[in-house]
Amino acid sequence: MELTELEQRLGPFCQHHYDDPAAVVSEVFVMPGHAGFAYGFSASSKGKTEAWFLRLPPPNVNWKGTADVLRQVQVLNALDGTAIPHCSVKWSGDDLQWFGRPYFIVPQLQGDVIRMEPGEWADNLPRDRAVRMAEQYMTALANVHKIDWEKAAPGLGPAIAFDEDVTRWDRFFERAADPEELEQAPLVREKLLSNIPQDAPVGIFHGDFQNANLFFSSDQKLLAVIDWELVGIGATLNDVGWICTFSDSKAWANGEGGRPMFLDPDTLVDIYTKAYGDPLPDLNWFRALAAYKFAIITGFNLSLHRRRKRHDPKWEITKLSMRSLTTRALQLLT
Repeated sequence: MELTELEQRLGPFCQHHYDDPAAVVSEVFVMPGHAGFAYGFSASSKGKTEAWFLRLPPPNVNWKGTADVLRQVQVLNALDGTAIPHCSVKWSGDDLQWFGRPYFIVPQLQGDVIRMEPGEWADNLPRDRAVRMAEQYMTALANVHKIDWEKAAPGLGPAIAFDEDVTRWDRFFERAADPEELEQAPLVREKLLSNIPQDAPVGIFHGDFQNANLFFSSDQKLLAVIDWELVGIGATLNDVGWICTFSDSKAWANGEGGRPMFLDPDTLVDIYTKAYGDPLPDLNWFRALAAYKFAIITGFNLSLHRRRKRHDPKWEITKLSMRSLTTRALQLLT
């Protein structure tokens, strides 16, 4: 949606929802990191100006899966009344008169996600400060996992079976670019399926719990866990395995293709375990699953980029870790 059209649509929306025919919309812009389907804007009414974040699904797609923005509303509403930092939904709905698509709107936050690139704000933070930040977000994660989803967000179910969380990536594997970099993936898949955990906890999982989705203030206070597009019901250790993989130097290529590490997996697991209060059965299985998933996701997104379906040259760099991710998965399963 062009910004001019969006501003024209936001005017009547805000006038209606503020109950103020004189309400004025300004500062409409595309938010970074959302492929053009999340926007910021300000609304002024009765002498007060507020800044908002608008999320829309992509155009011309089925409103399912990651494009089902109202699914995200369910989990954000479930977090209301908890101590979990999040963005509370102000307005949402599927009334197409406003934007031609379902939508939700939350307050804009002032701060940034954890950025580790050289020269960025979280690069080379003192360890004690990084640990204090991790205590905030790993505790928040443990509290998400403790929510009784059947009472708080039943519409997010049913739960994904553990074996399905392995096999559902098969179709992406078949379409991945540079398949030689995934030559170990079938063996990882086999080992995952032959060692399915039997007693791992089930609940709400975020689906992409890593630095880019942890929003902090300038004084390192966690303001919100953001970007719930992949939320679901299933093994909650998926989230722990995911952030461990993104914090595991052994899973990534050295040099180009590598990634800066905020904290090591052992530290994160220790903080989470204390917050959760129970043992974490079969955690290495979930770490291996995360590495397997992301290797395949990388190959698939690289294919989209090369076929000019979705321009994103960063995958040409990330692909350098496809082999090391599957190698690490095998190590964790042995």
